[in-house]
Amino acid sequence: MEWFKALFFQEGVAQSVVVLAAVISLGLILSKIKIAKISFGITWILFAGIAFSHFGFGIDGNTLHFVKEFGLILFVYSIGLQVGPGFFSSFKKGGIKLNLLAMSIVVLGVLTTLALHFITKTPIQAMTGIMSGAITNTPGLGAAQQTYLDVNGVSDPSIAMGYAVAYPLGVLGIIFSILFIKSLFRVDISKELADSRKAKGKDQESTVKTTVKVRNPAIFGKSMAEIKKLLDRKFVVSRVSYPGGIIKIALADTFVQQGCDLLVVTSVKEKDVVVAFLGEEISKSDKDWDIGDLNVEPTRIIVTKDDINGKSLADLRLGRALGITVTRINRSGLDLVAEPDIKLQIGDRLTVVGTKDSIKAASDLLGNSSHKLFEPNLAAIFIGIALGIIAGSIPFFIPGIPQPVKLGLAGGPLVVAILMSRFAPMFKLVTYTTISANLMLREVGISLFLACVGLDAGGGFVDTILNKGGAIWILYGVIITVVPLLAVGLFARGVLKMNFLALMGLIAGSTTDPPALAYAGASAGNDVPALSYATVYPLTMFLRVLFAQLLILLF
Repeated sequence: MEWFKALFFQEGVAQSVVVLAAVISLGLILSKIKIAKISFGITWILFAGIAFSHFGFGIDGNTLHFVKEFGLILFVYSIGLQVGPGFFSSFKKGGIKLNLLAMSIVVLGVLTTLALHFITKTPIQAMTGIMSGAITNTPGLGAAQQTYLDVNGVSDPSIAMGYAVAYPLGVLGIIFSILFIKSLFRVDISKELADSRKAKGKDQESTVKTTVKVRNPAIFGKSMAEIKKLLDRKFVVSRVSYPGGIIKIALADTFVQQGCDLLVVTSVKEKDVVVAFLGEEISKSDKDWDIGDLNVEPTRIIVTKDDINGKSLADLRLGRALGITVTRINRSGLDLVAEPDIKLQIGDRLTVVGTKDSIKAASDLLGNSSHKLFEPNLAAIFIGIALGIIAGSIPFFIPGIPQPVKLGLAGGPLVVAILMSRFAPMFKLVTYTTISANLMLREVGISLFLACVGLDAGGGFVDTILNKGGAIWILYGVIITVVPLLAVGLFARGVLKMNFLALMGLIAGSTTDPPALAYAGASAGNDVPALSYATVYPLTMFLRVLFAQLLILLF
């Protein structure tokens, strides 16, 4: 049995891997446990690591440090790739209001943390850990630990202990805040859903399809290309119906005349202007637009060829070359009007109109090979991680702060991943990853990080709780969780009259808390909370990482 004992207690590569695997496995098994239908998820890995460390199971300090930081990098980078495509568009579609409210929650949480720090004289390192646990933000924990290590040359276990103590009631506090607001305002979920659907129909950025009868003499006899120059708006004409019933696909050189009907795709915001310029809106069914003789049908084609990545529709000249019209582009679940200057990315789904032959030619040109999307683009991932670490290591000075601020190993990869997912196609880099691949990368990273945090903090965890006043940290965590959420939540619902389904997503997103999002989604029975969550998540994540660093540096 000596070999078995050595496998767990004698430091080495095999021992490190076995202990980490055991901690993660136990944590994932415990993650299936639900209390009142609420699960703490993979945070059980942290508690499993604490238990292992308490009973004498540990790994080499250098190995522990490397695995912890590498796991954090994988986690935040994959998050950046996931939210990046929608980050910039999140400031549209009412996103500014949502992000301002989320920022208010973040700032109030920091102010509450500072107030407790000054009132109770609890060290700021522990308070920063408590704050990160209270709002269930693991990257904030990592940023605080990394910043403290950079400044002092040693780590402080109280940061992780504060996080572990505050986390369980942090999850419950977030859900309690949602339930309290729901009860206080006597929310009717079915009515909120109906109101949400009405508002979605009025979304200024969403695409709409309409039929317009040409009445403007200024465009009689002009081609589609000339009309687009005259009216510099976001719209695409899919088909033209001439007097007499002849229907044609609308290409750049297609001419219109008085009395033509145009099938137009545009945004809600642009619709009135486009219709007023072309003529008048009329009612026509999809069946009326069928071109049976040409076998014309709208089809979705996926961009999967590397050499198309970063090229615009204007560069490809699909209309002239193949005789098709691109009406919409779906990117990360968002429908965009197919403007000529839009740069295509791997994974874009184009809605095209044309004959079967022309659509086949377009498919060959763009790729349309779904299995190609399952091939990992490792080069972009590792280039991005390297750039993220470089960016995170650059010091920048803020007036009044004695130490330079860095984005760190949490913030740097996060910011670079967001930027790469948006701008990399311009440099012919493919950053597309499937949802499953991104989830795998993210879960492996967070599992390694939490296991190492638990193993690092567990030695003194019980003593801190029982003998060093750590039990009161639980109360501090509850205050940090509940006060900002109720203050902003009551204002958003009572004063701004925000839809409750969107408010649930805002609360979950401002705390970057997946269990709260899962609860909100189950309560709503639709994806409205998820949309709000995704809107505020990127900016909130960045602010949580930044403020965790600032607390360590300033106080």
